[in-house]
Amino acid sequence: MKRAFSQLAWICLALFTGVTAPSGFAQNASSTSTQAHPSPELSVEDLTRIVLEHNPILRASQSSLEAARAGVTSAAALGNPRLEFQQGRWQPLPGPLPNQSARGWSLSQPIENPSVRGARMDAAESGLRGADRQLAVTRNDLVASVHARVYEALLYQSEAASLSETLTLLEQVRERVRVRVETGEAARYEIIKADAEVIQARQRKQTASLQAEQALLELNRLAAGQLPAGWKLRARFMDDALMPELALLQSQAERLNPELAALRHELDRAQAQLRGVQASRWPGIEVRYSESREPDVRLRMWGLGVQLPLLDQRAGPIAEAQAEVERARIRLEGRQSELRQQVLIAWKALDMARLRVEALSQGVLREAEAALRVAEAAYRFGERGILDVLDAQRVLRGVRADLLQARFEKQAARIALEQLSGQFVNDPRP
Repeated sequence: MKRAFSQLAWICLALFTGVTAPSGFAQNASSTSTQAHPSPELSVEDLTRIVLEHNPILRASQSSLEAARAGVTSAAALGNPRLEFQQGRWQPLPGPLPNQSARGWSLSQPIENPSVRGARMDAAESGLRGADRQLAVTRNDLVASVHARVYEALLYQSEAASLSETLTLLEQVRERVRVRVETGEAARYEIIKADAEVIQARQRKQTASLQAEQALLELNRLAAGQLPAGWKLRARFMDDALMPELALLQSQAERLNPELAALRHELDRAQAQLRGVQASRWPGIEVRYSESREPDVRLRMWGLGVQLPLLDQRAGPIAEAQAEVERARIRLEGRQSELRQQVLIAWKALDMARLRVEALSQGVLREAEAALRVAEAAYRFGERGILDVLDAQRVLRGVRADLLQARFEKQAARIALEQLSGQFVNDPRP
């Protein structure tokens, strides 16, 4: 109670006199503020949700989908009737009758060729489905980018943590070497070598930390800067990921890959446009009713109008539409072949990374750790020099870096397979 009253008194005194609060009170207030507003930790799911909500490219794709829906409405719209009104003077041949007024009006309604209208509507609906698949492509690529940046940041953070431990060990070794050099038990070059190893380890640690921050900034860029300030990443490498079957992945890619589906809808749209151009040689008919009134005559007439394809057989537009159909078909077939090869390459990369992780984690890492323990023990008993210890530490550091890189490559191959097979279209889970 007394402590709280003392803190309140200092606050009042600072407000009225400008006196600075004691350092202990300032530290206490700072720690209280930190505890009240801790740095948020975001998982892969949290980051994916925020990015999908705020990414401008995805929002632009959603707007394109709305425009395609409006295009379907426009394609289904009917033509408006046309109303004409005429008025003039009725002037007889030379005679006794005076000049009088004459009026007339007409109403016409175009009736479109059903084949043209149906083809236009089919093309618009194919365009809508294609826009929906393009949105799925954007979403699939975006989620894959989020996952890739997450594991990239995790790689650099793990490297920085490993290098921090290595730096601590190197500083301890350097301190022991400094003592031996000052007492004359070791040569001067040993402390020079130890200092060089410490400097290199410190530089590598700083580089890895900066690369981790850069990956986190890239995630914030994907989220349009909407990630909370001071956020931290909560993720880990998943070494227990199941190895999928190649045939199953290729089948899923054929069925679920959104880019392939978008190309199919583009081919459907081109074929519908070709049908529309072919049918446009007979665009439709026009129904007309007209009525005119003169002083002694009232005339009513019905009529039909049709455009005859005598001079323009629409050969140019038909050839263009056929070329567009062929282009869409070639793109679809080429992407199908390319997709099968991409799935195979990613599957091979995942298999190689898995084997590399198993080899490094089960055999090479343990041997490097054992070699370092032997070198340190021999150095303490004077049987080995500091160079042997530093070499053993360098080998262990290289093995750990290779293991981290192999684990990252395994995750990168897994993400590539899931992206190619369209797993990120509706499921943002890692």
